[in-house]
Amino acid sequence: MECISVFDMLKIGIGPSSSHTLGPWRAAERWIQELKVKNRFDKVEKITVDLYGSLSLTGKGHATDYAVLLGLSGADPERIPVETIDIIIADIKNTNTLFFNNEKKLLFDVKQQIVFNRKFLPFHANGMTFSALINGRNYKSTYYSIGGGFVVQEERKISKANKIIFYCTFPYPISYGDELLKFCKQLELPISGVVLENEKSIRDMDSIDFELNRVWNTMLECMYTGCHTEGNLPGGLNVRRRAYDIHENLIGDFKYENHEEWLKTIRKTEVKFRQILKWVSCFALAVNEVNASLGRVVTAPTNGSAGVIPAVLMYYMVIENHDADFEHVKRFLLVAGEIGSIFKKGATISAAMGGCQAEIGVSSAMAAGALCELLGGTPEQVLVAAEIAMEHHLGLTCDPIGGLVQVPCIERNSMGAIKAINAAELALDTDPNNVKVPLDKVVNTMWETAKDMNTKYKETSEGGLAIGVNLTDC
Repeated sequence: MECISVFDMLKIGIGPSSSHTLGPWRAAERWIQELKVKNRFDKVEKITVDLYGSLSLTGKGHATDYAVLLGLSGADPERIPVETIDIIIADIKNTNTLFFNNEKKLLFDVKQQIVFNRKFLPFHANGMTFSALINGRNYKSTYYSIGGGFVVQEERKISKANKIIFYCTFPYPISYGDELLKFCKQLELPISGVVLENEKSIRDMDSIDFELNRVWNTMLECMYTGCHTEGNLPGGLNVRRRAYDIHENLIGDFKYENHEEWLKTIRKTEVKFRQILKWVSCFALAVNEVNASLGRVVTAPTNGSAGVIPAVLMYYMVIENHDADFEHVKRFLLVAGEIGSIFKKGATISAAMGGCQAEIGVSSAMAAGALCELLGGTPEQVLVAAEIAMEHHLGLTCDPIGGLVQVPCIERNSMGAIKAINAAELALDTDPNNVKVPLDKVVNTMWETAKDMNTKYKETSEGGLAIGVNLTDC
């Protein structure tokens, strides 16, 4: 059984894409470790990287080449100062030299040694091969970025459904919603309680609290940064940042010094229905504008959908419950992580495999379920909320204009957040005994829909808005 921690579903990294940026970055790190284990690292004379399928078709817009270079340079996506990224990339390009894992200098021509291949490898749409020339021989390793920053090698044992098999050590292993409800009843705990018991089997409480707090603070800082940064996004589409303008209109003349004071200040603002809609959209837009500019975000469960969960959690903190504290944040993130893992195990969180339903749809389901628990929902109602949110994202395509995680991706986060809140409210007024579509059915339906979806609508920029809108129109 696949064993997925909340910290696997909520990773801190750099934008704009978990599968096209964070995944290749992590793959480069893993390849370096593989070379070291095999005592080949010190003997490497030349490096070549081949990108395949979706990584090639939208790689430029997703900064896949940058991610590979940063990973090969030994930079950590969780901690690298984002302002140094352009400096590192420019130095490699200008000098044709790569400081391999920050240990040895190699000649590296970016245009020649990162190769974009339109061909799709059979195992997954996001394939990449790293080659090292050693004593006249090429040593190759192929990795696949399968969504949400997860990276695997084809050699790993796979099931008939093409899914990686892991051995789970959790005391309460969960693959389906029904199993989760069974453990809730058995332990007489809410969903967050069951998830916490599993996390405690691999980490102590201090570590769990520290990491969850780090995730939340990254989300909060990301929203703060996005709401206080104006101008156009990079990439050539000249998309104007909107979170700044929306925030300016909403915050008024209130003063504050940092993101913690900012959160408390928002609680003092007017919150009629229209303002609530605007605040939620503002939070979501802010995150994904930061993501689009290679900023630091939390993959939740992907970078392209990183704005939904923080926007809904922030909604709870500043609108629903002014007394909310870290314990509420913890419960929210634990529930969200578990719902996301159910979708990853039963379907996919990769847009290259399932379209945007696998990203925005899953993030909306995660947020809806988490909010439902905080609002007093039973475990059964929590899963109803997640099901409702996904049900109304089924079939959503991934068709980014220019391969950039901007249009329609940024707006979709605000729509996913609003749907999540609505789904939670609907679930709270629903008797689970009357529900016609359980969560496990919608997970399976999403996977079947993904398999039936035309490839051009799966993050290739070869269909939908990506070809319906010319770059010259922008």
